[in-house]
Amino acid sequence: MANIKSAMKRIQVAERNRLRNKSYKSAVKTLTKSYYAALGEYAADPSDEKKQAVDASMSAAFSKIDKAVKRGSIHRNVAARRKSKLAHARKKHETAS
Repeated sequence: MANIKSAMKRIQVAERNRLRNKSYKSAVKTLTKSYYAALGEYAADPSDEKKQAVDASMSAAFSKIDKAVKRGSIHRNVAARRKSKLAHARKKHETAS
């Protein structure tokens, strides 16, 4: 444990930032999983409602990824890779159906 006051403050700041970053990363993972679930349902039984659900979940995932980058929780190249992976999965399902 730190004895210097500024070091103790840095420990608190680091912990606060760690929790905030963890929250963003967790939200990105959750939204990604819900996107893949919606995409799977759409692939199994294509309909306009399910396509709108896919669009909405993709938009939410992209938005959260961009916010995580803006916040500094994930690197912009990681974000670009994840968004590309999501778009690629959608394109693959659209060409299959």
